[in-house]
Amino acid sequence: MAIVTQQRAVTSNAPDSGQNYRGPLIMVTTLFFMWGFLTCLNDILIPHLKAIFDLNYAQVMLVQLAFFGAYAVFSIPAGFITERVGYKPMMVAGLLTMSVGALLFIPAANVPSFALFLTALIILAAGITVLQVAANPYVALLGPPKTASARLTLTQAFNSFGTFIAPPIGGILILATAPKTAAQIAAMLPAELQAYRIEQASSVKMPYIVIAVALILLAVVIGRFKLPHIPEAEGGHAAVKDDSIWKHPNLVMGAVGIFTYVGAEVAIGSFLVNYLHEPYIGNLDLETAAKYLSFYWGGAMVGRFVGSWVLQKWPPRTVLAANAFIAAALVCLSMASSGNVAMISILAIGFFNSIMFPTIFTLGIEGLGPLTGEGSGMLNTAIVGGAIIPLLQGIIADRIGIHHAFFLPAICYLYIVFFAIKGLPRNRMA
Repeated sequence: MAIVTQQRAVTSNAPDSGQNYRGPLIMVTTLFFMWGFLTCLNDILIPHLKAIFDLNYAQVMLVQLAFFGAYAVFSIPAGFITERVGYKPMMVAGLLTMSVGALLFIPAANVPSFALFLTALIILAAGITVLQVAANPYVALLGPPKTASARLTLTQAFNSFGTFIAPPIGGILILATAPKTAAQIAAMLPAELQAYRIEQASSVKMPYIVIAVALILLAVVIGRFKLPHIPEAEGGHAAVKDDSIWKHPNLVMGAVGIFTYVGAEVAIGSFLVNYLHEPYIGNLDLETAAKYLSFYWGGAMVGRFVGSWVLQKWPPRTVLAANAFIAAALVCLSMASSGNVAMISILAIGFFNSIMFPTIFTLGIEGLGPLTGEGSGMLNTAIVGGAIIPLLQGIIADRIGIHHAFFLPAICYLYIVFFAIKGLPRNRMA
């Protein structure tokens, strides 16, 4: 049965021409860059913390569980608050919360403590959650509905630019010092081990101090910038008493789509450095492998610039189905091969990831009107897939090896194919 889009409320009050909204779109796009950069730094933190604290794959994936688990806790409350106070105040609140989380990396590195690192990541992610709940629907609504997917894809391209430059910068600043082997760590005395961990952990301090300062400055700029209001997309239950987000099948299925997409994207990115480090894949040292990670995220950036044009020419669901199918095929190819073929196929997935999040998101909130804030909260809650899928893959990797544990992202991409095709037959929502 095809998904039925309910158009019972106005989606946006923006005029057909987005020319007057170029300034606000540019300003909000800087937010996409910042949270992309910070999210991708986790892929550098994972091998770094794994080496410092001598963790297995399942244990180190607690980094992603802490980070993306915050979406499950804070997204829906942020959606309710956004409906009542508006998008701009929530953007400022998100940036300031992120700065607090970034500053907490300093005491976490001084101790050092894996638990404190996880706490800092939770607070940082809480701020990013608030930011996403406000910024994603704001961009989708700031213009005509027919170009919402293309518009959000374009702004997401700058999010990908942040993920593109984060690995080489993080690799240089955080992974520059070669870690000791597990055997060397096991041979250390307690005092030597503590000194080693403090030395290794100190490399995260300066990057996150700079990030905190940048976030505070950006919060001031956003707070002083005049962003247009979209009153038709605010008001929630007061405006539509008999409506509910659960009456919109496109939203519910879209939430599952966001869960599987983010889970697959993050799982692949989280394991890439260690995957390329394997002798039968790339046999690269960790710092060099971190540089290759830029090809994965850089592919998403290029794909989003291309996708913003393609989505104006082709139905979003058609493009989404094609990209998800190719991504699943590339995962299978990487699992079935080794060496350069395995490397290139897994890195190429980034290009086909490009349009998935913005397309699923805009299809999910289509027709929500005053419930857009609450719907955005639901979709952002589904980003918790980035916590659960990598953790499950870590558990699987500890048992069957990292190479074949990628079957889990392949299953996730196949659901996205199903979601995209499900809406096509009767009403062609795209």
